[in-house]
Amino acid sequence: METVDKQDIIRGGQFIVKETSCQDVFTPEDFSEEQQMMKESVKEFVDREVWPKKEQFEKKDYALTESVMRKAGELGFLGVAVPEEYGGLGMGFVSTMLVCDYISGATGSVATAFGAHTGIGTMPITLYGSEEQKQKYVPQLAMGEVFGAYCLTEPGAGSDANSGKTKAVLSEDGSHYLISGQKMWISNAGFASTFIVFARIEDDKNITGFIVEYDPENPNGITLGEEEHKLGIHSSSTRQVFFNETKVPVENMLSERGNGFKIAMNALNVGRIKLAAACLDAQRRVIGEAVKYANERVQFKTPIMNFGAIQAKIANMATSCYVGESASYRAAKDIENRINIRLEDGNTHQEAELKGVEEFAIECSILKVAVSEDIQNCTDEGIQVFGGMGFSADTPMESAWRDARISRIYEGTNEINRMLAVGMLVKKAMKGHVDLLNPAMAVANELTGIPSFETPDYSAPMSEEKAMIAKLKKVFLMVAGSAVQKFGPQLEEHQQLLMSAADILIEIYMTESAVLRTEKNIERFGLDSQTEQIAMTQLYLYDAVNIVNDKAKEGIISFAEGDEQRMMLMGLKRFTKYQNNPNVVALRKQIAARVAKDNDYSF
Repeated sequence: METVDKQDIIRGGQFIVKETSCQDVFTPEDFSEEQQMMKESVKEFVDREVWPKKEQFEKKDYALTESVMRKAGELGFLGVAVPEEYGGLGMGFVSTMLVCDYISGATGSVATAFGAHTGIGTMPITLYGSEEQKQKYVPQLAMGEVFGAYCLTEPGAGSDANSGKTKAVLSEDGSHYLISGQKMWISNAGFASTFIVFARIEDDKNITGFIVEYDPENPNGITLGEEEHKLGIHSSSTRQVFFNETKVPVENMLSERGNGFKIAMNALNVGRIKLAAACLDAQRRVIGEAVKYANERVQFKTPIMNFGAIQAKIANMATSCYVGESASYRAAKDIENRINIRLEDGNTHQEAELKGVEEFAIECSILKVAVSEDIQNCTDEGIQVFGGMGFSADTPMESAWRDARISRIYEGTNEINRMLAVGMLVKKAMKGHVDLLNPAMAVANELTGIPSFETPDYSAPMSEEKAMIAKLKKVFLMVAGSAVQKFGPQLEEHQQLLMSAADILIEIYMTESAVLRTEKNIERFGLDSQTEQIAMTQLYLYDAVNIVNDKAKEGIISFAEGDEQRMMLMGLKRFTKYQNNPNVVALRKQIAARVAKDNDYSF
């Protein structure tokens, strides 16, 4: 475990008001030898056990998913995040992201089963369970001897997770609870035997978590619905679960009474960043398939890869993947550092892990939204590159597109996560954890001041890109600062404004992560080794500036009027203006040429 300098520790959400040094970010090029080996063994496993059986996974073969999960358990992949004393590998947060990334790329069915089991199925016990509970349940979950499922959602309680109607009634002798209710969309339900179930005791304000065992031979009031018919993730077992006075010993309460909502929310924070990771290798594989096809497919006597329209698609797909990797591993390492600091301070593994992830909940929500939308765009363009063949179930694109669709819905919809990202940032500011007020006031003063007409020196690599990001942060502070001033606590009722602010926040974090990764790699590997990476960073920034401009304008003209509106629109123009516009067509050609030459995504 590395020691981390506490003085320099980065706080969640602080990126919006602080300049981050490229030396302070972790990038995929920083993987240790152990992590590289782990990555290779997971890829090898997927290429052997999952990718060749892609067709079978589309035929609702739940037993196949279960058998792949068992094999993953035997290889230790299900226990990466579990401490060694409970039968796991006890690896750091970055390594757990890495395994999740590379095990999830071939089919959404395995990605969902893996995420539901290791994340929300096992983790609540690891992080909230008593010593007895952990000893009893975690080792067999970590080794894949039994599987876990997480029963939170109900027909009437989806995004509003705390409104569930499932009841837990204490028996007269006080030895057990009787749980009754209906849960739906339960991943792994068809083969899981350890359920994390959320229910309400009496008229408690918040729900409570329980560990419930399920044995089909002795169902104890538990019945499973039929497998759901779904758009995608066809071999992910998804069923309703019904509880009818299911007896659960009192010692199976997870954490304490009324703590269920907190458990559910914290489990989702981890689930969100892991979901971002789970969409990365899927993008790499889609890009690989698309470019191979484009290199081979000949029309008008030339491979279609030679056409600018196809090159633009491939370039955009590769760029989003590069940026998604950059941001996901940056945040993962920030979380790992935070966990290590807490361990050094004497926190238990449970406290350190929970607080470490909670600190970066804003980044977790940002990543969940950004990368789930990237995989959707990537698979959609993948179909388009294949043309008519892309629409056929005989090529891998249509199943990838269908599987990608769920990513924007589970682990909290992208709408909920957008609002959470901004809402949590405002709350952090109110608590004094992130100073938004002073920087926002500085931007307001700058708007009324005289702009500098000096021509800046942008000769150093990435210097203009970093200056643009600093200006985009001013846009966020200008728009969000003004909205907070205007609406105060009522801001959360203005969802469309929150959504616009969230999009600005998302673009800033993603772009900055790419710029810092590229800058760090230029410093250590030399400028010439990063030509296409520079091109991808510049291309993404160009698109981000346009999105920020669009969303900020939407906000400004919707809540400001008169002189204030004019002033802010002038500020927006100033803060989104390039000194030297990039040649975006040339950038896309350059990126596409490299991907075409490698016949794969190889960054």
